[in-house]
Amino acid sequence: MSSKELSVELTAPNGTKYIQPTGLFINNEFVKSKGGEKITSINPTDESEITSVYAAGAEDVDIAVAAAREAFKTWRDIVPTERGGLMLKLADLVDAHSKTLATIETWDNGKPYSVALNEDIAEVASTLRYYAGFADKLHGQTIDVGPAKLAYTIREPLGVCAQIIPWNYPLAMAAWKLGPALACGNTVVLKSAEQTPLSILYFANLVKEVGFPPGVVNLLNGYGKDAGAALAGHMGVDKIAFTGSTATARTIMKAAAVNLKNITLETGGKSPLLVFDDADLEQAAKWAHVGIMSNQGQVCCATSRVLVQEGCYDKFVALFKDTIKNTSKLGDPFSDDTFQGPQVTKAQYDRVISYIDSGKSEGATLAMGGTVHKNVGGGKGFFIDPTVFTDVKASMKIYQEEVFGPFVVIASFKTEEEAVEKANDTTYGLGSAVFTQDIAKAHRVARNIEAGMVWVNSSNDSDYRIPFGGVKQSGIGRELGEAGLAAYTNAKAVHVNLATKL
Repeated sequence: MSSKELSVELTAPNGTKYIQPTGLFINNEFVKSKGGEKITSINPTDESEITSVYAAGAEDVDIAVAAAREAFKTWRDIVPTERGGLMLKLADLVDAHSKTLATIETWDNGKPYSVALNEDIAEVASTLRYYAGFADKLHGQTIDVGPAKLAYTIREPLGVCAQIIPWNYPLAMAAWKLGPALACGNTVVLKSAEQTPLSILYFANLVKEVGFPPGVVNLLNGYGKDAGAALAGHMGVDKIAFTGSTATARTIMKAAAVNLKNITLETGGKSPLLVFDDADLEQAAKWAHVGIMSNQGQVCCATSRVLVQEGCYDKFVALFKDTIKNTSKLGDPFSDDTFQGPQVTKAQYDRVISYIDSGKSEGATLAMGGTVHKNVGGGKGFFIDPTVFTDVKASMKIYQEEVFGPFVVIASFKTEEEAVEKANDTTYGLGSAVFTQDIAKAHRVARNIEAGMVWVNSSNDSDYRIPFGGVKQSGIGRELGEAGLAAYTNAKAVHVNLATKL
């Protein structure tokens, strides 16, 4: 099959021309799906079609898993330093192709180009380099149990890892998962989100160019109900890592039980941001804006519930609204001065609008926004003005449920104890933030909040070197940092009898 049949030349809105692969990347080759089904990518800025790519079904998943299984036989035994070397070369290629990758990400997803280039793609390269450095530093232990026995442990790769990534950070989330999996000697079958299928296929070209052996990295597009379900329940898959909604995570967890797969789940959140009377309110307002309005509010750990002490409530709300007015410029994501682009799809756009309607009907005060924005894309596109509800009660749907958009609720509290109680009044436990100039209070509250992460006097400034993950219904396990390696190795204990005779 010629490469022309599985690629198309495209010109992006910013003038960038490139060759877009359209096939499934299996065994270092692009192939058509067995069923011939396709996914059409939509530009969320103007609702136009970009192109269509092949969608994997269960038979294609079988082929990809078999390729990964065969590759694992040799990949696991490659000198770890050589594995790390390939990953470093891949990071260098990501840098070299950063403008094209960022262009695809912006066109397909709607996020501002400046963010895609300077944050997302930069993080892809940094994450790959970080884990490349760990490839030859995964050590077991020797355990002294006396002279009659030599006991030691080996950290071994798990095998074939299925990875399902979300649409909000397509390439960054791929790097979060590929980095530790490859460094530890695993092989991978990764499925991208059907809403954003393009950038991962361009990235596949780089995987092949670097020289990864066939079958080590297999990259599929496909619908969750088809390819995702096939991966989750596949008997040939040893581990599944998923980032996405809590509802989907439950389904994956059930399917993975068929062979008791190792699982890592990073799911939803309704993360609180606490502002105490003694906080630097201007900084709190600016960070609160970053915490919810970045990436069009489409961030799993977005601090979307802002809890403010009564003594500074009105002042904070005024400062927060001013920050939004002065910073959240909606517009063409390829424009340099755009802060907020469109929501990723019509479905996500409709979801946010439904929560705006819910907030109004439940009696919360619509303090800002709550309207669609039609000044971009010729009146089309999935743009929603930044929305702020105040006087929100804990019983309200908009207080409890994840919206995943430029949508924030603000409530008040009297005491530290009430603040912690309100912060923990959720089924989620991903992120949280605390604003205070009292360092003892900051540590005390951080300890008492039920969350996997706490930011003190900041919000959502995550880092690939620091563990990321949640508690309660926000997930299982950790990604990033050295902790992210634990999800991709088994500790094998070896007992060597030196002296005991029977």
